[in-house]
Amino acid sequence: MAATPPRATRRPGPLQLLRGYVIRHVQTMTGALGRLWQQPLANLMTVAVIGIALALPTGLHLLVENGRAMSGNWSSTVDVSVYLRKDTLPERVVAISEELADWPEVASVRTVPAEQALVEFAELSGFGEAIEALENNPLPDTLVITPGEGYTDAESLVALADALRLVDGADIVQVDTDWVRRFNAILDLIRRTVGLSAFLLALGVVLIVGNTIRLDIENRRSEIEVTKLVGGSDAFVRRPFLYSGFWYGFGGGLLALALTFISLLMLRGPAARLAGHYGSGYTLSGLGWSGTATLLAVSALLGWAGSWIATTRHLRQIEP
Repeated sequence: MAATPPRATRRPGPLQLLRGYVIRHVQTMTGALGRLWQQPLANLMTVAVIGIALALPTGLHLLVENGRAMSGNWSSTVDVSVYLRKDTLPERVVAISEELADWPEVASVRTVPAEQALVEFAELSGFGEAIEALENNPLPDTLVITPGEGYTDAESLVALADALRLVDGADIVQVDTDWVRRFNAILDLIRRTVGLSAFLLALGVVLIVGNTIRLDIENRRSEIEVTKLVGGSDAFVRRPFLYSGFWYGFGGGLLALALTFISLLMLRGPAARLAGHYGSGYTLSGLGWSGTATLLAVSALLGWAGSWIATTRHLRQIEP
């Protein structure tokens, strides 16, 4: 009787290999989270330090972005005043007003006759009796121009004012854009400061995670030696520590989001009142979905990087 030939071992397909790879990583990830949960107080303190470090540049970034949006919203309330020459006839005033209303840079034109301007000045200045003593009205007819959408930044307002000065009949064109320029210059300085502080704090997060993982490696030195003794590679030993760093960074990102959200809630009321003084209904905006995803991804990546640096350096020094 002939012997039965042994069955050929069936090699796993690509999908089975991928499935096994994913399952091992998921198990390692959940195992790393469970190990961190065994010492909740110490690990929560580490996560809190990371969260505060990440919340600082995040909050400053939102401050700059809201400041830019708020300044643009306020600048839309800046009107351009065109003081016409005293000898301009009423028919010419109407013609100039109609001409300017057709400009794409102009949203609306309001005519303030000289008599109305004098009455308003008397009411606001408190010099009513002195003004009544004047024989002639010293104020000219005025056109108050509201810039159109897309022409409310400082550069566009300056260009609009230069064009209005060339209009026949215009005497003085007044627009206050200096405060917008100064405010944007301050925001540019703050933005550079935010970038520098974000880099330094990100480096701090990497060092915090790296030092925490280094201590964890020392505490599990015997376990690592046994794993290497039975054939475990550095990559196999490194994997749970990498996921521990991931959880440190991800948890810090979640805490940074919470701190940023609470800060926005506390500042939203005062910011709305400040915007109201400038005739604006602007309210503070948060990170949004894309900003939230970016913060969580960056925080997790920083934790992973700190863990990778620590494990790459210290695991090579541990041999059975």
